[in-house]
Amino acid sequence: MLQGWGALILAAGAGRRFGGAKLLADLCGAPVIRRTTEAVLAAGFGDVVVATGAEHAEIEAALDRLACRIVPTPGWEEGMAASIRTGSAALASCRSGLFVFLGDMPLVPAHLGAQLAEIAIQAGYAARPGVKDKPGHPVCFVGEAVRDLSLLTGDQGAAFGLRQRSDIGYLPTDDIGAILDIDSPADLLTAERAWNSRATSATSDSAISRGALPKP
Repeated sequence: MLQGWGALILAAGAGRRFGGAKLLADLCGAPVIRRTTEAVLAAGFGDVVVATGAEHAEIEAALDRLACRIVPTPGWEEGMAASIRTGSAALASCRSGLFVFLGDMPLVPAHLGAQLAEIAIQAGYAARPGVKDKPGHPVCFVGEAVRDLSLLTGDQGAAFGLRQRSDIGYLPTDDIGAILDIDSPADLLTAERAWNSRATSATSDSAISRGALPKP
């Protein structure tokens, strides 16, 4: 369980590269930000905060009835660091540490949380998944490392400087959701295909477990 850990979902940007409002774009029947938040909530974190900015009211409406806290980011125009500072401050009571998620990664493997927490504790600072040689999300920071997030400025993300540290752990995975973010309409189509593929696989697995389909 991850009850001592917080989860921060960054959702403050304007999505200019996408053409605007990418977090509100429809992904197979629900907004992207709702898909991401539902995945994070399902992982069992002690507290989940969504740091908003450009589209605060719209995102708040998109997350209606979900068990998360929505925190507006003052000066969100500064860049990603502003929402990280805001969100990490809101999660200060999570003594074990926190996970940083990107709102535009709806297929993020939040279910890897417990493994990442263990690896981060062993490494001493942080941990993140890796797909082949590419670092992915979420990024897990132990409690002692969280204070560094309050020092970020401008468009620095939570992963800023991690490659230069030796106390970072990596969890190899072939889950493409760890690196699949939505920056363009083409990315959204890729996410839709991946989402539908997972839904089909889950339906088949359920049918097999009920005996409705033979095991492959």
